[in-house]
Amino acid sequence: MDLTSQAAADLMTFLKSDRQLGNRKLQALNPSSYRKVSHRLQNKGRLHSSITYHILMRFIFSFSFLLCITSALAVPPINPNIGHNHHHHRHGEKHETVAPTPARFVTSRRSSVELPLPNEKDAFTFIVYGDRTGGPPEGVSVLADAVRDTNLLEPDFVMTVGDLINGYSNEEIWMTQMKEYKSIMNQLACPWFPVAGNHDIYWRGEDKSKKPEGEMEAAYEMHFGPLWYAFEHKNSWFIILYSDEGDPQTGEKTFGKPAAQKMSPEQFSWLDQTLTKAKGAEHVFLFLHHPRWLGRGYGDDWDKVHRRLAASGNVSAVFAGHIHTMRYDGPKDGIEYVTLATTGGGQSSSIPQAGYLHHYDIVTVRKDRISLAAVPVGEVLDVREITGELVSQVNKVKRSPVKISPHLTLKNNEGGQHQLSITLNNPSDRPVATVISSSNPSLDFRWQPDHQHTTLKPGETKEFNFKLSWDDHLTKSNFSGPSFYIDSEYLAKGFAYEIPRRTISVPLDLELSSKTDLQNGAVRFNGSNTALFVPSNRFTLKEEFTLECRFKAENFAGRTGLVTKTENSGYGIFISDGRPDFSVNLDGKYLSATASSSLLKTDQWHTLAGIYDGREARLYLDGKLIASALGTGKLKDNRLPLMIGADVNHQGKPTSFFKGLIDYVSLTPKALYSDETSAANGNRKAAIIDLQLNETIGPWHPDASGSKAHAIAIGGVKVETIK
Repeated sequence: MDLTSQAAADLMTFLKSDRQLGNRKLQALNPSSYRKVSHRLQNKGRLHSSITYHILMRFIFSFSFLLCITSALAVPPINPNIGHNHHHHRHGEKHETVAPTPARFVTSRRSSVELPLPNEKDAFTFIVYGDRTGGPPEGVSVLADAVRDTNLLEPDFVMTVGDLINGYSNEEIWMTQMKEYKSIMNQLACPWFPVAGNHDIYWRGEDKSKKPEGEMEAAYEMHFGPLWYAFEHKNSWFIILYSDEGDPQTGEKTFGKPAAQKMSPEQFSWLDQTLTKAKGAEHVFLFLHHPRWLGRGYGDDWDKVHRRLAASGNVSAVFAGHIHTMRYDGPKDGIEYVTLATTGGGQSSSIPQAGYLHHYDIVTVRKDRISLAAVPVGEVLDVREITGELVSQVNKVKRSPVKISPHLTLKNNEGGQHQLSITLNNPSDRPVATVISSSNPSLDFRWQPDHQHTTLKPGETKEFNFKLSWDDHLTKSNFSGPSFYIDSEYLAKGFAYEIPRRTISVPLDLELSSKTDLQNGAVRFNGSNTALFVPSNRFTLKEEFTLECRFKAENFAGRTGLVTKTENSGYGIFISDGRPDFSVNLDGKYLSATASSSLLKTDQWHTLAGIYDGREARLYLDGKLIASALGTGKLKDNRLPLMIGADVNHQGKPTSFFKGLIDYVSLTPKALYSDETSAANGNRKAAIIDLQLNETIGPWHPDASGSKAHAIAIGGVKVETIK
C-alpha cells in the first residue's frame, strides 16, 4: 500500500471511531435517518480517551497537506478489481460544482460572495420496490400507495425485486393476481421492470398431474417479460437475474436447498456477455429475488457471481428482497449489497428502525457515486394538494365537537354498568374514517365493544353506543375515569390525512362518601411536580367571586402559583418571593391587586382571599386588606382547570410549583369580604368549590359544595395530619 492509500485508510479508521464526526457524516447523508438513529449513536460513548483523540488529530493534520495535493491526482483503486473512483463509496461528500458565469447566473446586486452552481452533468433517480406477497389482501393497497408516492417523486423508472403476486396456486388464480398487480403498477407515470420471485413461479395446484414444466415460468414470461434481461440508461446498465432456476438434476424449485440455488450455465454465459457489453458504463446495477450472498440455505453459488461482478470494476450495487426485512451487507469489493423489506408484503414484526416496514428505496445516480435512501410507503405529500381549503377542512374535523351522554355516576362503594352514547359529526367536505376505542390505562373499566369504526360522509352525524362495566375500584390511588381515543383520517382524493389523536374523558358525576375525620388534614406539595386540579366543566363564574386558600409554605423562591386559572384569561392567586398577588382578566386585560412588599412568612399558616365585586379587585391576607385595584369589564374565562399548588399553562398542565401545605380552597360566586379588616362576610354554603383537603378517595379530593367539583391529584400528592 502506498503512502496516500495508507493515509486514507488511517483516516477512515479514525472517522469510524469518532462518534461526533460519524454523526456529522450520517446527518449529511440523510438528515431524516440521522434524526431517527442518532440517539442510538449518542448512547455508545467515545471509544478513545481525550489523549488518544488529540494524538489522532495531530496525525490527521500532519497528513492534510499531502492529502490535499494527492486529491487532484488519479488515486489508485483500493481494490485492484475496482476500476472507478466512485466505488470508494464516498457517502455524503459535497456534489461537484462549477463557478458561476454570466450565462448561468444573473443579479442586479453587488456582493463579494460567490455562489457555486451545480454541475450540469447527467444525474438520475430510480426506485426499487420490495416484496408484495405473503401478507393480507390489503397489501395491494400498500402497493397502490407506493405507486402514488412514486408518481409524485417522478423517478426515471421503477425496479422490483420479485414476489409480485401471492402465487403458489393454479393457473386461474395466478392469472387473476397477475392482472391485479399489473393494473396497479401500470398506473406508474414511469416505466417499471419486474424480477421473478418464488411466489411468481412456484405452482401449487391440487392436481399434481397438471403441474406444467418449469412450473409458472412460461406464464411469467408471457405476461411479465424475460426471466433474465438487461437494459442501459444514461450510461448505466441494469441487469436482472433469475434466482430460482431450481435443481439442475431434479428440476425441484425451492429456496431452502443449496442444490436448487444454482444458476445455469446458460444464465452464467449470458451474464458474462452482458458484463462485457457494459464494460464502459459508469455504473452497473444487479437485481434478483433471493439475497444469495447470505449463504446458508442459498449455498455458495453466489461466490461465482460476485467474482464476476468484482472483476468488472463498475458494478455499484446489487438489490434483492425475499426475507421481508431491510438489510445492508456492503460494501464488498466496492459493491453495495442491499436487501429490501416489503412494499405491501407480510411483516413478522413492526419495528421500522430495525428494517421491518413497508418501504421503497430511492437510488440517486451521479457520475462518481450513488446514494441510497429508504422511504416508508405513504410518507410523500402532494404539495399542490395542501391548499388553504384543505387545511381548513382538516381543522374542522380536528375541532368537531364530541357529544357524550348520559354522564356517568360513580360511587366509591359499589360497581355498576352504564350505557354510553358517543355522537360524532363530520363537518368537512370529504369522508372521514374514524375509530373510537377505549384508552383507559388502568383497566378499571370494561368496554363492550372495545372499539368501533366507521366512515362518516360529509355532513353526517352518527351515534356510537358502548356498554361500560366496572367494579368498586374508586378507592385505588391510581384509579382513572373512563376515556376513549378518537382516531380519524380525512380522506382527500389522493391521500388520507391523519388527524391528531384525541383523548376524550367520559363526564363523571362522583358521589364520594367521606370516611374519615375532616378536621385535621392538609395536602403536601413538593414544589417540583405535584398539584391538584378541578376540571373547568364543574363550575362557572359570571361577575363577582371570592377565591380563598389556606396554606403554609416552606419557601417563597421565585413566582409560584397558589390557586390559578390564568392564561391570557381567567384569574388566580400567585406568590412572588413572598409577595402575594391576585389577578383577574377583564376584557382581555389583567386587573391585579398586588402587595407592595413581602408579607408572608414560611412555616406559618396564612389565608389569602382574592375578591372581585364587579368594580374592584381586592386581596386579603389573614382577613386584612393588603392590596386593591379598581377596574370594570367582562370576566374573560377559559376552559383550563383550576390548578391548586401550581400555575397552569395553556395545555392545562401544572408549572411554577408551590412547596408546602394547603388545607383549604374555596370558590364562591359572590364577594364575601367587604371591610378592610374582615373575616368572611357571607355564607360559605354558597361556594361552588369547597375543598377541605382532609382526605383522598382514590385520586380525588372530595368537594363539599355539592357541585361535585372534586380535585384530582397530579404527581402523587399526599394528605398529612396537621396539628
